[in-house]
Amino acid sequence: MALSRRQFVVGTSAFALASPALMGRAQDATIKIASILDLSGGLDIYGAPMDVMTRLAVDDINAAGGLLGRKVELKTYDAQSSIQLYTQYATEAAAGERVAAVHGGITSASREAIRPTLGRFKTLYFYNTQYEGGVCDYNCFCTGTTPAQTVAKVVPYVMKKWGKKAYIVAADYNYGQIIAQWMQKFVADAGGETLAVEFFPLDVTNFGPTITKIQQAKPDFVFSALVGGAHVSFYRQYAAAGLKSSIPMASTTFGVGNENMLISAAEGNGLVASYSYFESVPTAKNADILARLTASMGDKRPGLNELAVRSYEGVMLWAEAVKAAGTADRDPVIEALRTGLTYDGPTGPLTVDPKTHHCIQNVYLAELQDQKFNIIETHEAQPPSDTQLVCDLVANPDQATFYFENGLAAAGIK
Repeated sequence: MALSRRQFVVGTSAFALASPALMGRAQDATIKIASILDLSGGLDIYGAPMDVMTRLAVDDINAAGGLLGRKVELKTYDAQSSIQLYTQYATEAAAGERVAAVHGGITSASREAIRPTLGRFKTLYFYNTQYEGGVCDYNCFCTGTTPAQTVAKVVPYVMKKWGKKAYIVAADYNYGQIIAQWMQKFVADAGGETLAVEFFPLDVTNFGPTITKIQQAKPDFVFSALVGGAHVSFYRQYAAAGLKSSIPMASTTFGVGNENMLISAAEGNGLVASYSYFESVPTAKNADILARLTASMGDKRPGLNELAVRSYEGVMLWAEAVKAAGTADRDPVIEALRTGLTYDGPTGPLTVDPKTHHCIQNVYLAELQDQKFNIIETHEAQPPSDTQLVCDLVANPDQATFYFENGLAAAGIK
């Protein structure tokens, strides 16, 4: 997608009026929010479905009459998988467009690029992506799952099923580095052993040497925290080497970019993952959204995953807070969220934990079969207990810190 550095796409809910004077009054009458996501570049496999669901949330809000008698107007920015553009667009959304809230960021690096910027401008920020935990920020709400909600559930399950020796492969940036340490902790806690850990830049596509090492190490299973379109090659090469049938795999990232649709059933069958959402989640709202998207988009409907559906729920959670506060102004909306506000969405009940600004939520384990994830375990109302070890915004709301080292230390990870 060829875009200038200042170009952005206006969301589907913006007004189009002929008169400039009427345009000004109409825009004053709307509540603006912004979405900053990777709609092109190497991370667009995550950003495109998130964009679809963000737009759907705004459309659903407006179809129900808007908020406080006003329409919600969405400004959509394509960060093109560029950290520099994330910072530029966060500044434009906050200082130029003066939006009420920003929903954006996919990688931890993109989150940490825009979180301080939005904090300085006092623009409310929602990070709707599963991540490594540890953000403690009065201005930020992290709605995605953290390791204590997912890794802590999937590790004991696969160790009981497959054995105690693990081999970890992960993306080489904040998320991959930190999640690998959480994986090692939970493996050790369950009485297991991590044989090796390897990290890969996001643009790596050749995994031959690592696959050879895995063959030689003979683990009971491989744990993957690989990220992005280039890393999909690992799963294809792993299956081609004949390892999939002898050394099974679990992941905290596979599927949130619809990787299950990019590889064949033979290449993916049997992989186990844990998230707050799979398309097979048995809620009425999930069935409704899947049916509506299929009716409107047909075979162009993206596969839905935690990142996509949480983007919808993040906007809806913000909308519930605006209704409760009676205003879209930042501080009253934050205080409404901090009451323990709950939104019952496609994933199930999503409740804000006032101590961490993270969410108490359902978590599911699922196994991949014929490119679809089938739920095998449900864990209801899981708290973000890892981030609770280091973050208390009730006792000390004046925080805006990413406690990744403190969180690991508090959990006994060296």
